[in-house]
Amino acid sequence: MSVHDELTSVQRCLDDLIRSVGRLEKEMGSGGLEMRRVRADTNHLRESVALLRETAPAVAAAQKRPDLVTISDTPYDPSLWVDTDDEGLGARDRRAP
Repeated sequence: MSVHDELTSVQRCLDDLIRSVGRLEKEMGSGGLEMRRVRADTNHLRESVALLRETAPAVAAAQKRPDLVTISDTPYDPSLWVDTDDEGLGARDRRAP
């Protein structure tokens, strides 16, 4: 899923939570410490998701995949490797430690 799709899903769930907290607040009353705390937490979540939505275009642009580079299956010219040492074995004329 893309960042936009994920944020849309989070927003939908948050909207459901806000509605549920509203119904719960009607049944239990809004005067208790616990209910006020749940309402405050819900409002903080709403603000946090709004901030995420504002920064999402920048994050999505930064996560854009780079262009793919095609690598040919044809073998390389062996003359390219004439002056190289065998990797991990040291130089040809020296003894390995």
